[in-house]
Amino acid sequence: MKVVLLGAGNLAYHLFRVFEASVGVEIVQVFNHRQEKLTDFADKVATTTLIAEIKEADFYLISVKDDAIAEVSSRLRPKNGIVLHTSGAIEINVLAEHHNFGVFYPLQSFSREKEVDFQQIPICIEANSEENLEKIRQLALQISASVHKISSEQRRISHVAAVFANNFSNFMFSTASEICEKHQIPFDILKPLIAETFQKIEKVSPKEAQTGPARRNDKETMAAHLKYLDEDQQKLYKTISEAILKSYGKEL
Repeated sequence: MKVVLLGAGNLAYHLFRVFEASVGVEIVQVFNHRQEKLTDFADKVATTTLIAEIKEADFYLISVKDDAIAEVSSRLRPKNGIVLHTSGAIEINVLAEHHNFGVFYPLQSFSREKEVDFQQIPICIEANSEENLEKIRQLALQISASVHKISSEQRRISHVAAVFANNFSNFMFSTASEICEKHQIPFDILKPLIAETFQKIEKVSPKEAQTGPARRNDKETMAAHLKYLDEDQQKLYKTISEAILKSYGKEL
């Protein structure tokens, strides 16, 4: 299966690496409008900054910022292959000008500095026909054991859930790190707790796993915590605590 990658960001970087290592997939070209972004690929595959020079392939994966997908799609000349985007938040019909189109969305957070195991990453797929869906499924199975047919609406909802699970939780870690740093406490002492938090939800639901002063409605402890926080952190602490209290209030 021949693939062209359009984009050179974090996801494109990881897709290139995993497809390059796959027996059944050949990356024939990487496109990006900025030459300097192609340096990671230049000695491994054909690259171009001109969308008019895109080669023929079975799949064209548009892996760019959400607000650039429509523009890249509109500039791509008609192709026989399947045009895909990799976004969790953009509906499939943004590609409707093409004859064959769909979605190839790996539900994961990607950074160049951190390797990922694609075999464990869910890939959400969608297509404008059953025939194209099966072709996309076969492409996804080359790199992942977890492939799911997901509608555009379901994908957007899963993206919202992912923001809570990943982006918001990471912001909490960042806030915890700031609190530790301010009071000369090594953030490393929290890492076993963070690891246990994620390990626990492998065995019980997040609802059952919730602990802490808000879960117990321990008002004295919550009040004491606030004096160690700045104004923004206090707002965040109160908002999250109130949400937990509301969720578990009937059980107290």
